[in-house]
Amino acid sequence: MTTIALDMHPSQREGARDRACVALVGNPNAGKTTLFNQLTGLRAKTANFPGTTIERRTARLRLAGRNVELIDLPGLYSLNASTSEERVARDALLGRIPGMSRPGALIVILDATNLERNLFLVSQAMELDVPMVVALNMIDLADQMGLKIDIEALSRELGCPVVRIAARNGQGIDKLRHALERIIDPSLPVPANLKPCAGCTGCQFEARYNWAEDVGGRVLTGHHMTHGKKTEAIDRVLTHPWVGVAAFFSVMFIVFAMIFWIAQYPMAGIEVLFATLGGAVSDALAWTAASLPAGGLQNFVAGDLRSLLVEGMIGGVGGVLVFLPQICILFFFLSLLEDTGYLARAAFVMDRLMGRVGLPGKAFVPMLSAHACAIPGIMATRVIDDKRDRLVTILVLPLLTCSARIPVYAMVVALLFPHDPILAGAMFTGAYTLGIIAAMSMAFVFKRTILRGETKPLVIELPSYKTPSLRNALYTMRDRAMIFVRKAGTVILLASVILWALANYPNSGPIAHGVK
Repeated sequence: MTTIALDMHPSQREGARDRACVALVGNPNAGKTTLFNQLTGLRAKTANFPGTTIERRTARLRLAGRNVELIDLPGLYSLNASTSEERVARDALLGRIPGMSRPGALIVILDATNLERNLFLVSQAMELDVPMVVALNMIDLADQMGLKIDIEALSRELGCPVVRIAARNGQGIDKLRHALERIIDPSLPVPANLKPCAGCTGCQFEARYNWAEDVGGRVLTGHHMTHGKKTEAIDRVLTHPWVGVAAFFSVMFIVFAMIFWIAQYPMAGIEVLFATLGGAVSDALAWTAASLPAGGLQNFVAGDLRSLLVEGMIGGVGGVLVFLPQICILFFFLSLLEDTGYLARAAFVMDRLMGRVGLPGKAFVPMLSAHACAIPGIMATRVIDDKRDRLVTILVLPLLTCSARIPVYAMVVALLFPHDPILAGAMFTGAYTLGIIAAMSMAFVFKRTILRGETKPLVIELPSYKTPSLRNALYTMRDRAMIFVRKAGTVILLASVILWALANYPNSGPIAHGVK
């Protein structure tokens, strides 16, 4: 199908007139998440879309004298969705997700360095019949490339406000907020977005691209190159079939070496903190029990209650949070690599190798993450678009050697080869290699048995190289840490308490000795 179904329930049409919900829409790599962080900061909340496993980020803003909810939708190239993330974004825009109101206004973010390609999505957004403001992002990079965009002409072509911004450094954010306040003010009429492009409704893809090219030609001046000469020179190395793979392994080795080196200090601190806390609680309960009269209550406080709090709950929480520094550092570095544009190249060069065992190129970063801990590895699979490929990757990640197994390997190796470092090192390497072989083998089996299907070919846009945003990386790290504590932490804590109960009950009491 090349048309968009805009049929909505009458209640959804009523919701469309409520402008208190604003959706942030844009192509992948257009800087959407960076803009969301600039507008919301630490006020954002992360949750799943109802009935899905796809994340959404929301935040409350105070605009035009009212509270407004801003929703960061997954990136999409077209409302004719081809991936699960695009389908969720489309359904959210059309009000088809149960429990979610249809957005009453849009912020459509465009990459100023790729204006014509981004305008395709704008032509579809204009047909949603909701007020919108266009944020022309990366305008600083466009200026460096010699591209001049007539903002007033573009605003006339689109029939809505257009604001020049550079989300990475905050340029133009105040003007964008002011424009957003105007379109969400209920006392103002809804702009006639459809008027300049009434002939695009229901048109074929070719017509949309022609329209985008015509609009771009009228508002854009300057010689445009897909990437600059420096970018193309770097890509000749980083996307080379052999050199690119070696470069990727080198980058990931540095990242994971940094993770283990930096994380060891806060991890040791967390262990000391929880050991101290457990000791303090144990001493407090012992003092409390001593002040109670002898009997069942004293025995309960000194025995079961102390064991539950110290060993079950505090020990369980400490066992979860000790991995938090690794997770934070991992996602901090991954966010920096993604902002630079390198992760797209990494997926490109690894796709051919991973495809031989039925895994997508994007699975390699989660698999590397799983060598630190399977939990952040599983969390990192969200970058894999196809649901089947994502599930296969999740299933094989626990087979890889994580850091929790290293002490066991070290103990076994020390027992078997206490005086032969060469054989000890070979066995240690073999243990890691066995995990990789097991994961690859099971991926091959899964894709040909219970999860049949061919790995989807990788179609990916290689963005231009950019200076990463430290602010955006910190926000990403904070979001991932909160998700880990909320989701994994609560489950593992509950499991720890259950295991404690199974280990301590039924309790038959002390065994009597000397009974004949």
